[in-house]
Amino acid sequence: MTAESLPHSGPGAAFRAALAQGPVAIPGVFSALVARMAERAGFQAVYQSGAALSAGLAALPDVGLVTQTEFAEHGCYLAAAVGIPVISDADTGFGEPLAVERTVRLFEAAGLAGLHLEDQELPKRCGHLSGKRLVSSDEMAAKLRAAVAARRDPDFVIIARTDARAVEGLDAAIERALAYIDAGADAIFPEAIESKDEFARFAAQVPVPLIANMTEFGRSPLLSVAELGELGYAGVLFPVTLLRSAMKAVEHTLGVLGREGTQQSLLGEMQTRAQLYELLDYDAFDQRDREYFGSAGSSRGSQDEPAT
Repeated sequence: MTAESLPHSGPGAAFRAALAQGPVAIPGVFSALVARMAERAGFQAVYQSGAALSAGLAALPDVGLVTQTEFAEHGCYLAAAVGIPVISDADTGFGEPLAVERTVRLFEAAGLAGLHLEDQELPKRCGHLSGKRLVSSDEMAAKLRAAVAARRDPDFVIIARTDARAVEGLDAAIERALAYIDAGADAIFPEAIESKDEFARFAAQVPVPLIANMTEFGRSPLLSVAELGELGYAGVLFPVTLLRSAMKAVEHTLGVLGREGTQQSLLGEMQTRAQLYELLDYDAFDQRDREYFGSAGSSRGSQDEPAT
């Protein structure tokens, strides 16, 4: 199913439809322009990763330092840039159940399709690192009930992430997932699953849409979207893949500039100005601007002028 064939409805309903047709690949996008590139490439949904947002926005590690409102503001830019659903990391909900209420309302108002809450204690840790600590299953269930009660659109998707595999083991992760479903979670995201067999065992016992995380250099094997679909997963996150690739390209470009003092040898590796302007829909903006000025608009600048 292509993005164009998704139902014309709210973002939450569109994301649910994509999952129902799954498995769906969901790349993490670290800017609105990257989100639009993912849409143009045919992806049906994109993801705001807390790790990518922390690193890209503020050069901070993924330990819960980026705030609720920063997530919502950046999510608003992503959602406004594309016509496909955007889901977001929401860390631990940014506090107790009453804070989770506000998180859901802010994220929904930003135009996001859904979010995931995790069952870690603060300060949280990247899901594939050691040192994680969990809240009780009851505390997480309370947050999920608050999230469900706070949403205005019943299609806004509440995803419960459990980090229990690395702390308490796979059986505990499954037990927590079932409790989170009882509390109202629409989907489950088991973090840091350690083998293909474990992915299969989890899916066999958890009867709601499942989200897999295919982050690089972590605890999970890098399975394909097709493989995970066969195991029973509806969505597959690639949370930091694009950021890591982009940062490697930046590192290479800085090295060339430092050594050669010119970008001449890099031109063939760059997005051209024409390609960027097409992605930005520059011509449509320029045309509207000219129309608003009437006849005076004919004297205004065009995209043939150099970009600074």
